[in-house]
Amino acid sequence: MSAVHAPVRTRTGTGAVPLAVLRIVTGLLFLWAFVDKAFGLGYATQPKNAWFSGGSPTNGFLSRVAVGPFETLFHDIAGAWWADLLFMAGLLAVGVALVLGIGLRIAAVSGSLMMAFMWAAEWPPAQHTSTGEATMSTNPLIDYHVVYALVLIALAATASGVTWGLAHWWNDLAVVKANPWLR
Repeated sequence: MSAVHAPVRTRTGTGAVPLAVLRIVTGLLFLWAFVDKAFGLGYATQPKNAWFSGGSPTNGFLSRVAVGPFETLFHDIAGAWWADLLFMAGLLAVGVALVLGIGLRIAAVSGSLMMAFMWAAEWPPAQHTSTGEATMSTNPLIDYHVVYALVLIALAATASGVTWGLAHWWNDLAVVKANPWLR
């Protein structure tokens, strides 16, 4: 007598909650970076270096770039008002979009672009800095910036904003219906 196997059952929402949690936690990661750099909470940014105290959120990181083919470019834009504004606006917008579950496509594109620039600034393929010191790179291609970018893309591709988010409301807005790239 052959064994009868029950059919495999799938549930549409099986991955919805973990994706929603991943979306919100990733959004909070971006928002934390914004708040710490804006107010100088003493973690990555000291109060005296806070953006709202006249500090530059890009100067510290970009002025210390010591590796890769874009080293001079990053030094040139370190502390520029427009670089600070774009960086901070990006952190805030991507964070808000992820936490609320809205505009995930544009958040994925802009957030991935931000991660690509940060990856280029750290240049993981290099084993040595321009001064000859070891970079301590653990992988020549994949680092946390690549992982964050892939998370952003996956969250947008899976419509993760539907669970615990405002995606339904957002997608029903006339401007979003007319411009699907805003989803």
